[in-house]
Amino acid sequence: MPASPYSCILWDVDGTIADASAGILPRLRRVFASYGLGEPDAEELALWIGPPMFESFQLRAGMDPVQAEDAVSRYRALAAADGYAASVAIYPGVPEVLRAVQGAGIPQSTASTKPENQVRAILEHHGLIDGFTAISGARTGVDGMSDDKAYVIGRALERLREAGADTSYPVLVGDRHHDIDGAAEYGIPVIFAEWGFGDPREAEGAEFRAPDAAALQTLLLG
Repeated sequence: MPASPYSCILWDVDGTIADASAGILPRLRRVFASYGLGEPDAEELALWIGPPMFESFQLRAGMDPVQAEDAVSRYRALAAADGYAASVAIYPGVPEVLRAVQGAGIPQSTASTKPENQVRAILEHHGLIDGFTAISGARTGVDGMSDDKAYVIGRALERLREAGADTSYPVLVGDRHHDIDGAAEYGIPVIFAEWGFGDPREAEGAEFRAPDAAALQTLLLG
């Protein structure tokens, strides 16, 4: 059986496990249009994938917190109407990594700022949920709109411990600087998934970079 240097593995979702851009970008365009805002170009829109929407509507659309809260509500209503998993693709090789980690007996949890019900729907739709000991995402409703990466990482660790998992040496797999910043609050190393949406410069501070799923599996399982 492979030997891993890690006691448990935390996974970002957008840009790491799943490519949800086919649904995210059209919904963002519809939200912008509902406010009479000009539509950002595709390169700008891609920067929205991964970070919390509540944060992005303020930083990138210039909204105040009240407006951002309303915008996130509009976005989530569209996501619910579209179906959370309908347009989501899973990155090549990632299911095999998840199964290999599960087969090695290493507990896994998501740690995503995507709402938890959406995370669960995506993993269930693609038959991946059984590989996870715990699921952690942003809370639904107003309280969860400001849930950042550090918050969901903390919840993931707590739920893993509640399930009897060893959390003494975790690692996070992610593709944005938010993953690195959030993990740093707990002293958790990060493996940067180079196939995601993050700019390569966002990998600064990561312990390793994985150019593809095969390389990631080697890093996780030794």
